Amino acid sequence: MLIERLAQKQLLSILKFFPAVAILGPRQSGKTTLVKELSKHFSKKKTIYIDLENPDDVAQLDQPTLFFQEHQNDIVIIDEVQRMKELFPILRSVIDSYRKPGRFILLGSASPDLLIKSSESLAGRIYYYELPPLLYTEVKNKYTVDRHWIRGGFPTPLLAKKKEDATFWHQSFLTTFIERDLPSLGLNSISPQWMLRLMQMLSHLQGSILNISQLANSLGVSSPTVHKAIEYLESAFIIRRLAPYFTNIKKRIVKSPKIYIRDSGILFNLLKITDKASLLGHPIVGTAWEGYVIEQIIGELRDKFNYYYYRTQDGTEADLVLLKAGKPYITIEIKFSTAPKITQGTYNSINDLKTKKNFIIIPSNEQGYYIDGKRIKVIGFSNFMDNIEKI
Repeated sequence: MLIERLAQKQLLSILKFFPAVAILGPRQSGKTTLVKELSKHFSKKKTIYIDLENPDDVAQLDQPTLFFQEHQNDIVIIDEVQRMKELFPILRSVIDSYRKPGRFILLGSASPDLLIKSSESLAGRIYYYELPPLLYTEVKNKYTVDRHWIRGGFPTPLLAKKKEDATFWHQSFLTTFIERDLPSLGLNSISPQWMLRLMQMLSHLQGSILNISQLANSLGVSSPTVHKAIEYLESAFIIRRLAPYFTNIKKRIVKSPKIYIRDSGILFNLLKITDKASLLGHPIVGTAWEGYVIEQIIGELRDKFNYYYYRTQDGTEADLVLLKAGKPYITIEIKFSTAPKITQGTYNSINDLKTKKNFIIIPSNEQGYYIDGKRIKVIGFSNFMDNIEKI
């Protein structure tokens, strides 16, 4: 089943301006499928697909400059481009010699080398586009919120007919990611067993304040080792560190990031949760819902806002703060309850941040109602997402 991605229209527009576009995201998030759909819109151009994990394709780039010159009027798609870092200065040269929009589409499975190298060599010539796994708004006409939440957004497990098949896929993904993908990104000093333990610990800390020292003590390793592993997991789009928002008010602010495993299907596989019944009885349910909603909001709104959380030592808190032009614009509280209780901490965060709009998102079909005059709107997740572009 082919699901149309929201990114398709945006990327078609971007490709009309930039010589190169890099589509970044975790393996199996749908990058290659998306690009093959995009290529159908270039009927007047030939598309050349190169997979750098395929030795036969790699052999075509023995003389890359000559290859690119021969295909200067074509669209060249290079998959897993971070595996040949030496291509970047060559790409810069051929782009400068024949600057034309949409010449190259580069696909990368979340390598920090890709970001660093290409930003050095292709500055001003490339646009970076992060493609997350399938968002709720992309599948809402086919699947329920519960299915998307439990299985996550990776296409194969979401579309699988049996939940057992989805479980097997997640297990295989984690094994491949830990044993092959992380070492290929340069993380060779950490054993797969140790990395799996770290990820399992992080799954239990979903939505918590990140404490590197505590993790290091629990794992029996140094803090720099844990910090390095966290950086690689973040670069691979597996975890998100949500930064705290600092203000100049005279309050003691929590200054460490909160940490989330980004895909809920991966999170639940690490926790051995396979269905909603087992999830509802698990202490992680509230923060799992929080992480899921945050990913959907950020994935949908992208760079329209900057994203933070807000918390003070006295309990004032907002799960998500959306900044516009450097100023807090929206606060969002995420509650796993159809009858949420509004705490004083919520009111305090609104007063501190002076936000124009404030929402409490709940897991229901609630159309929305206001409390405290019109300062706060309580709304069901699906209805919030249906109207998210209006906020």
